[in-house]
Amino acid sequence: MHDSPNGFDTPMLGLPKAAWLSKLKHVAEHHGAFQPLGDRHWASLIQDKPVLLVTFETVDEIQKRDDTGQPLGWELVRELGWSHLCILSDGETWFRDPAVFSYFDQLIEDDFFEEFEEVVFYGAGSGGYAAAAFSSAAPDAQVVVVQPQATLSPRLSSWDRRFPQARKLSFEGRYGFAPDMAASADRTFVVYDPKQDEDAMHAALFMRENTVMLPTPHLGDSIERDLLDMQILYRVLVKAGAGTLSRTAFYKLYRARRSHSPYLNRLLDAVNRKRRPFVSALLCANVARRLREPRFLRHLNGLVQAADQGRLAS
Repeated sequence: MHDSPNGFDTPMLGLPKAAWLSKLKHVAEHHGAFQPLGDRHWASLIQDKPVLLVTFETVDEIQKRDDTGQPLGWELVRELGWSHLCILSDGETWFRDPAVFSYFDQLIEDDFFEEFEEVVFYGAGSGGYAAAAFSSAAPDAQVVVVQPQATLSPRLSSWDRRFPQARKLSFEGRYGFAPDMAASADRTFVVYDPKQDEDAMHAALFMRENTVMLPTPHLGDSIERDLLDMQILYRVLVKAGAGTLSRTAFYKLYRARRSHSPYLNRLLDAVNRKRRPFVSALLCANVARRLREPRFLRHLNGLVQAADQGRLAS
């Protein structure tokens, strides 16, 4: 475990981008390496043993986090002594940069990934795309991706119009179609909300023999944030690093949603839209009993009054 003089326990919240990158560079160079990759990407390596976590993150998303403002992997560096390679982007680039390609080519040539007992690739959204795509550099890795895009090539995903800025990027060629690149992984775990149409369509493109689909209905379009708030994302990654992550293991951890108010509110909204008052009453009674959530107490009281007055539809 690394102690505070080495920088891992120093919060990085609220720093301007240039100062934040300077701090990250200082800590990374003290424990490994820091390297610019072209104009909009950087590689931050904290080198230890025996497990390597490779994450793909945007500077903006890291700075928005209200805990430490640090890359995701630093928590596992602190607590477990893992190694961490963070590939950073300035904005949503999907990491489609020849400088990033060359960096991974060099890691392959140097047999870098062979130094570790286990390698875990992780990312969400555009980072999920990249984690799957670049996992081909370390065959037999564990890959955990949240709401990943498979590709944004107009040829293959013209139905996804959410990211007009990606139209300038090429998703063809090297490290291109993420599901094919992740096919060499030991296992690829895809976390997505099947009720988010575009996310579900991308997830379906990942279906391979080594893919474990992990649908999480009613988590919406910010799943990573929810998994962090439920305090299970790090535990999922730890299990991946130990080679013990499975569908059963994930859903055992995911029981934490039963106490997660944003999820419960979305679930109640979905039940109400279906006009199922009996199911709504059961849900509200359960949540009110366990958590004393005011909204669920009020809704349950309203349903009871409506039933007493004969106004409750079946």
